[in-house]
Amino acid sequence: MLTKRIIPCLDIKNGRTVKGVNFVNLRDAGDPVELAKIYSETGADELVFLDISATEERRKTLANMVLQIAEAINIPFTVGGGISSVEDVAVLLKNGADKVSINSSAVKTPQLINNLAAKFGSQCIVVAIDAKQIDGDWVVHLVGGKQPTTLNLFDWALEAEKRGAGEILFTSMDNDGTKDGFANEALKKLSETLNIPIIASGGAGTMNHFTDTFKLGKADAALAASVFHFKEIEISELKKELKTQEIPVRL
Repeated sequence: MLTKRIIPCLDIKNGRTVKGVNFVNLRDAGDPVELAKIYSETGADELVFLDISATEERRKTLANMVLQIAEAINIPFTVGGGISSVEDVAVLLKNGADKVSINSSAVKTPQLINNLAAKFGSQCIVVAIDAKQIDGDWVVHLVGGKQPTTLNLFDWALEAEKRGAGEILFTSMDNDGTKDGFANEALKKLSETLNIPIIASGGAGTMNHFTDTFKLGKADAALAASVFHFKEIEISELKKELKTQEIPVRL
């Protein structure tokens, strides 16, 4: 059985790590390079770095910060935000990213997934999907959750896989920042629908929430931000707890 991964997420705005609730009310959570280094040293399996205002502000991800983070850590590292071309990805990989995450640009130009997978390999293409329930249907949203689409979460995730995505990073906007747990029913359905790894995002508040998303949600990895940034949960302690729950993790 593959080990389950614990992934801190660094949401970056104006060069600082920030965290909000339901995608709004952002507050400062520290220097991203320092945080990345701490996570690398304290047991994180991977890191995700999202320049959350890049798409909205039509500017490119902070390649220079990517380089600084890559030099400070020794674990795999995914970068997202404002990526819309093969050239964008080439710059980020050259600066030290191991994978890239695409979201709005993939929905607007699905062929981009095919192009990136063909050029760089599926293993480094993560398709991030932000969705929330509207009238019982999981609806995909763009531009940091501000813009609803007509896409259904499960249909879009399946199309992304067929086009060459190597992983799906699913954030439940309903659960994001609430600390009430992950959207495990949706995660379980995604896991049953797809053959590629699913990263759960949105809702982590306790160690039990991680146990539940691995056992009930069938997630391959769990991503969280504020519980790690503000030291409410220490990754090393979380992994010990998961081990006692017979969930395979790398200690």
